[in-house]
Amino acid sequence: MTAELTGTYLTLDDGRAAVRFSRTYDHPVERVWRFVTDPGETVHWFPSRLRIEMEAGGTVHFSGDPHQADDTGTVLAVDEPRHLSFTWGGDEVRFDLEALDGGRTRFTLTNVLGERNAAARNGAGWEVCLLALDAVVRGELHAGPHSEDAADWHGYYRAYLDAGIPSGAPVPDPG
Repeated sequence: MTAELTGTYLTLDDGRAAVRFSRTYDHPVERVWRFVTDPGETVHWFPSRLRIEMEAGGTVHFSGDPHQADDTGTVLAVDEPRHLSFTWGGDEVRFDLEALDGGRTRFTLTNVLGERNAAARNGAGWEVCLLALDAVVRGELHAGPHSEDAADWHGYYRAYLDAGIPSGAPVPDPG
């Protein structure tokens, strides 16, 4: 069975490659903002533990990802509770939240890629992370994207390869 892909590979107006994901959540924008920025919330779905200095130029601390070393990035922009963007390695990660009718929120994550060949790898990773976020948003307990209850990253990666999404970046050991 092929994994159902929710990400879109695109080229931005400035020529950079990106993968983009969008969800609609039955929560107000302020609540979804906490899912994105509160370390007590992000621990359940983001691939690294996050600590964010919430101002442009602030530092983002990434730790605890078993597939990469602890690192830091830079906050590029904050418009609470609607936009957060920061650097992560050679990439840029953007979260955009739009309030919808009925107290719902459109959540959009855009991973602007430092290297085009990371699209399949990162797309698969975000699929796993966002499935965890979807569970948390529904009020389900989730131990995070690296836990035993996480979705199969390799299945998503194969689906991105089958879809012809650029690949070639190093991938996690299937271990």
